[in-house]
Amino acid sequence: MTEQAVQYVESRTALRPEIAVVLGSGLGAFAEELAERVEIPYTEIPGWPASTAAGHADKLIIGKLGGLPVAVMAGRAHLYEGHTPAQVTHGVRVLDALGVTSLVLTNAAGGINKSFDRGGLVLISDHINLQGSNPLCGGPHFIDMSDAYSREFRKIAQEVAVALCIPLTEGVYAAMLGPSYETPAEIRMLRTMGADVVGMSTVPEVIVANSLGMQVLAISCVTNMAAGVLPQKISHEEVLETGEMVRETLVRYLKALLPRLSEAA
Repeated sequence: MTEQAVQYVESRTALRPEIAVVLGSGLGAFAEELAERVEIPYTEIPGWPASTAAGHADKLIIGKLGGLPVAVMAGRAHLYEGHTPAQVTHGVRVLDALGVTSLVLTNAAGGINKSFDRGGLVLISDHINLQGSNPLCGGPHFIDMSDAYSREFRKIAQEVAVALCIPLTEGVYAAMLGPSYETPAEIRMLRTMGADVVGMSTVPEVIVANSLGMQVLAISCVTNMAAGVLPQKISHEEVLETGEMVRETLVRYLKALLPRLSEAA
């Protein structure tokens, strides 16, 4: 199915990006910055699962950022939608087969670290996989994950943030299955385990990307504080609202960041 998907995408565009971006809930505005872009709905690509989550455009978009060819996954599938780990990571495998060697992932996340603020950007330095599955079951085995989030890319990401005066902290991402939000007790557990942010995506894609030899960078947008941190309930509407709030900052950041990562790859 990967080969069929690759053939279809290659039939739609002559561009062959080496860098790709995955845009999470409410964070899809960056794709509009690409020139000469071709938009391919996921439903047209063989084997590519659609997302039912609000805030996901469900398109693969390939275009140019300046002179740099870029692939953008505007939205992603999640395990909580009933997809298998293989389906959730299908896009990463297709991007790899298309020639992508560097992957930047974004996501909407709940803030566990009490020093974080809603709307802040967090550079993921490591993760804790609590989703109860691994997309590499069946092989390949024993992939090293000690540098799952490229140290070199993180250094560049920090340099770009400083140059643009964009606050950027680092933290550990805890991946939960969902689709319900976590309980306050679960958040206290995650904080004790060393997690700074929590979400329901990203980790399967990161695991597969590392198995394929890609360099990976991931950024969380703290779209809400996690359960029990503030005396209020959590809603997906808040997530999308915060995504809109940080839209311009994230677009400005990615436009400056991607060329630097491409040079370093």
